[in-house]
Amino acid sequence: MKTTFSVLALVAGLSTAAHAQDLTGEITLGAYTGVFQDEYTKAVIAPFEAAHPGVKVNYASDRASSGLLGQLRAQASDPQMDVVLFDVSTALIGNKEGLLSPITTEEVPNLADLAPEAIVQEGYGPAVTFDHEVMVYNTEAVKTAPTSLEVLWDPTYKGKIAATSMPSILGTGLMIMTSKMLGEDYTQSVEKSVAKLAELAPSVQTFDPKPDSYTLVLNGTVDISTGWNARAQYYFDQSNGKQGVVTPAEGTILQKNTINLVANAKNPELAKAFINYALSPEAQTAFTNAMYYSPTNTKATPSEEALKRTLFGKLDTTLPLDWGWVATQNDRWNAMWKREIISAGN
Repeated sequence: MKTTFSVLALVAGLSTAAHAQDLTGEITLGAYTGVFQDEYTKAVIAPFEAAHPGVKVNYASDRASSGLLGQLRAQASDPQMDVVLFDVSTALIGNKEGLLSPITTEEVPNLADLAPEAIVQEGYGPAVTFDHEVMVYNTEAVKTAPTSLEVLWDPTYKGKIAATSMPSILGTGLMIMTSKMLGEDYTQSVEKSVAKLAELAPSVQTFDPKPDSYTLVLNGTVDISTGWNARAQYYFDQSNGKQGVVTPAEGTILQKNTINLVANAKNPELAKAFINYALSPEAQTAFTNAMYYSPTNTKATPSEEALKRTLFGKLDTTLPLDWGWVATQNDRWNAMWKREIISAGN
């Protein structure tokens, strides 16, 4: 049996190698700009191209998921991207509008090894990274590391807070986390959290941090801000600890970046091969070690340091959140942010 298995494994390996040699051509990946582009190119794209010398992966960048969705809509009759990576709520919109194509485990085998939380909509693009919402703070200004979301309401930091509002999902997350802090079930009502955030508004220097909240914290413009763990951990390293990172004791939301096949992609087979590689344990491990996004493939093996600074293996500690249901509330919640929260700071 052992000999038979070895022969079968060898044949399968040769078949896979032969198929790998068949991969040629170009695809365009749409994804985030900045440090994400730099690190994703090194950790995922470059190794894929090295394994397939006849392949070129072009990178079409945008600052936000909304911009990538806008590009897809504008190119609907003649797509210029083959694969797009953006957040879960945007992926659901793209699926609904027919801008993205279904994929199967036969076409993308690594789908079989993903955590259940990675499935966004059955048959469509899954999560390629997990992230979670945190508070970031300037360790020179905030001497004692905060533990609770309550620190945002501490009068010590009035005028030195940055909090990204909706329509960013950072704003969605902040509202849901505030509901949890107040003992409110956000699926039934967000009235308490909206009122509490309205109380915070006069202390907030900006609800729309530009260029980003991490820079504002690092240059001392603000002391505390909301942010995403992966980038916050990256800047913690880059700043030698000047920017601190904390997951609030009240809990956090799980954010998902999805990887999707574009409808009517010009090179769908190569696009699916790239998606499969991006979901592989090797690629997932490399990117997690580089930038602290938690992998979605359960067979990934992040470093001990990355394990300590991500939610890998701890997804059950996040607040329950159905992004599909949240999408049905977005318009109403957006209006509440504008009318009741942001206006309270004026």
